[in-house]
This record gives sequence, structure tokens and C-alpha cells, in this order.
Amino acid sequence: MSVFTHLVAELGRLLEPVLAESATAAAIVLFTVLVRLALHPLSRAAFRGATPVAGCLPLLLQLPVFFLMYQAFTSGNELLSHRLFAAPLGSRWTDALGEGGLFGAQGLVFLALFGAIAAVAAWSAVRGRRAAAVAAAASAAAPKKPAKKGGSAAGAGAGAAGLPELSAEQQEAMRKLGGVLPLLSFGTLVTAAVVPLAAGLYLLTTTAWSVAERVWLEHRKARSAARAANEAGTVGATTAGATATDRPAGGAVRSSL
Repeated sequence: MSVFTHLVAELGRLLEPVLAESATAAAIVLFTVLVRLALHPLSRAAFRGATPVAGCLPLLLQLPVFFLMYQAFTSGNELLSHRLFAAPLGSRWTDALGEGGLFGAQGLVFLALFGAIAAVAAWSAVRGRRAAAVAAAASAAAPKKPAKKGGSAAGAGAGAAGLPELSAEQQEAMRKLGGVLPLLSFGTLVTAAVVPLAAGLYLLTTTAWSVAERVWLEHRKARSAARAANEAGTVGATTAGATATDRPAGGAVRSSL
């Protein structure tokens, strides 16, 4: 834990000439970004898996970092004296309510944090529901392939898009799961209300990173798919044109006979 505390403290000292008392809070955000950058290859691999729980592994790997952050701001060390505006980084929402009420100087800092977390959670929920609906519709619309002789019926349901055919019960389960999973994002809001402010900053930063990273990966996937489709169309048109050019005209064949 001393190494972690030292790293955050050093980052805070580097930012102090610009951000003054809020330098350590900015250092926590920067530290979180560095952690997520290190985990980005795992996030990309999880995204390529295209499962409803994609990204769980990077989330699990962040838990030790979160616990370190929690412990650092609940035990006695030099970081406890630093603030984010009027609120100490080691304080909780209940402390802020006791100092000046809901709209006191410290209370407003926590309200701003909660508002930012709620906005990110709502954005994540909307995108999650939309992605689940698209996945369910794509699976339902996937054309059925006849089973090959000697093959299993389970392998005959692969659609043209490479998606497995799902039964009506499976599609309903996917729809329900897609409606529940995005709501878990709001659990971050509950957690931020009971942990120290520093841990809440970490939660806000890593959650916002997760949503933005997912959007970026989806955008890259869509661009790659569009580029592949364009290349396939260009190759098909070129092949068709070459075939038409190589085919002799009917008149020329008759005259040669």
C-alpha cells in the first residue's frame, strides 16, 4: 500500500502547481486512466468475444486497485489531508451531510460526483439495452440452414452472420438479461455514497472509461465491417467484369464456324 500511496502522492505533487488543493484528486483520475490503459488489451480481447458479460475480466482485475484506494483513504497517511474543492478526499457523504447539509460546501461536491456517475450509468444503460435488442433481433433474423447429412441439428442453426440460432426461450432470456445488466451500472452510484470521496472518484473515472472504450471498440468494429464489405463488393464487381470481357461474343463464334 505504501507504494500505491507514494505513487498517487508524487503524481499530486506534479499537478499541484496547476491544480493546487485538488491536485491529489486529479492524480487519482490520472492513476485510474493509467490502470485502464494497462488493461485495454484485455478489454479488446473481451470485446472480440462478443458475450453479454464481455469485460468482466478487466473489471475483476480492477478490484485490488479499488481496495487499495479504499484502504489508502481510510487509514492514517499523508493523503487524508488533501481535498477536492471543499471536501476532504477521505470523507464520506454522511460526513458531508454532517458538516453543512445536503447543499453545503462539501455536500455540493458529493452531489456533483453523484450526478456525473448517474449520467455515465444512464448512458451505459441505454447503450446496453440497445445492444441487447440488436443482438436478439440479429439472432432471430438469422436464416436457418438445412442440416447436412450426418451432421447434428445443433450445427444447422448458424446464420449468415455467424450467429447461433436461438430458441424462443433463449431469445426471451437474452432480452431479460439485456434489460437487467445495464441497470447494474447504477450500483456504482450506491457504492460511491458509502465509500470515501477518493474511491468515488476512482469509480467515476473507471466507469466513464469503460463506456467510452466500449463505444470506441464498437465504432472500430463497424468501420472494419464496412470496409470489408466494400472490399468484397469491389472484388466481386472486378471478377464479374473480367468474366464478361473474357467471354467471346456470339457473332464472333458463329463467324468462326
